[in-house]
Amino acid sequence: MKSKVILMKRLTNTFFQREALDIAPLLLGKKLIRVIEGVKREYLITEVEVYLGEEDAACHASKGRTDRTEVMYAEGGLIYVYLIYGMYWMLNFVTGKENHPQAILIRALENINGPGRVGKVLHLDKSLYGEDLATSNRIWIEDKLQKVDFTTAPRIGIDYASEVWRNKLWRFTIK
Repeated sequence: MKSKVILMKRLTNTFFQREALDIAPLLLGKKLIRVIEGVKREYLITEVEVYLGEEDAACHASKGRTDRTEVMYAEGGLIYVYLIYGMYWMLNFVTGKENHPQAILIRALENINGPGRVGKVLHLDKSLYGEDLATSNRIWIEDKLQKVDFTTAPRIGIDYASEVWRNKLWRFTIK
């Protein structure tokens, strides 16, 4: 009996150079690869949130272009990391076209719930800011070539944004 070998394919920047709302559900079920101290680790992406440009009151880019948000204005395929509460690094993937800031927050991986925990497990730090997912030897995404069922819900932790933005169903979770 022959065994079936499944080859994973690294996602290119072209994958990320579309609208975040189109990409977010497609990230679910993909493999996030992280190399930590020479060891390659694989994680299934199970929950993401979309932040869509300067008009989105919950998006960091809503305050305009700053040193912190500069990478969000690049063409999709780069990493946007930032520190919250002085202790948690948040992992985001920049999407879309240049000068149209948008990003997708990785909220959960299989058996790792919450973006703060994701950051700790992945040993995130500022050195990953602007890292190119297509060429990095430290972090990238591989396609598992399978579709998953998902649900949508309002984003979490954005009480500072107006009700319109708080109620957008821009959180995507594997069922």
